[in-house]
Amino acid sequence: MHTTTRRRAAAALPLALAAAGAGLCASASPASAETSQHRQGRIADAMGVAAHQKGDPYAYGADGPSRFDCSGLIFFATHRAGFKHVPRSSSAQAAHMNRIARKNMRRGDFIFFYDGAATAGNVYHVGVFAGWNNGHRTMVDAPNSGERVKREPLWSHQWFPGTLRGL
Repeated sequence: MHTTTRRRAAAALPLALAAAGAGLCASASPASAETSQHRQGRIADAMGVAAHQKGDPYAYGADGPSRFDCSGLIFFATHRAGFKHVPRSSSAQAAHMNRIARKNMRRGDFIFFYDGAATAGNVYHVGVFAGWNNGHRTMVDAPNSGERVKREPLWSHQWFPGTLRGL
């Protein structure tokens, strides 16, 4: 091949690769939408796992499969749904989740109760947002000793929501 022809071919190569890459980027967009849909499906699965535990007894430090404390229920449900990176304690879970506005909550998001300032380090309880009942937010949680996993209304205004969406 002649030297000038080689130079032209070499100069054209980056443009050809860029054009090919642009085509790949355009087709990558639906893949990210599928990833988001897949994540939403796993969040729904975690909500289903937590709801399925209703009636199981509370036990401090337990994370299933038949006894739970509050963060153990979240740990069990999220891990069963494939979120293996969710930590075990409620304060670590609060630090791990994306914080969102209350108005942006969806079923399967998390409700973190706290004392003092609204920080992860002050969290003492966690539940899974289960939707609305008679105008009140409800959650599935493992309340405390002597009780069972159940769906109940929120009992305090000192809470903040977190989500696995976008993580």
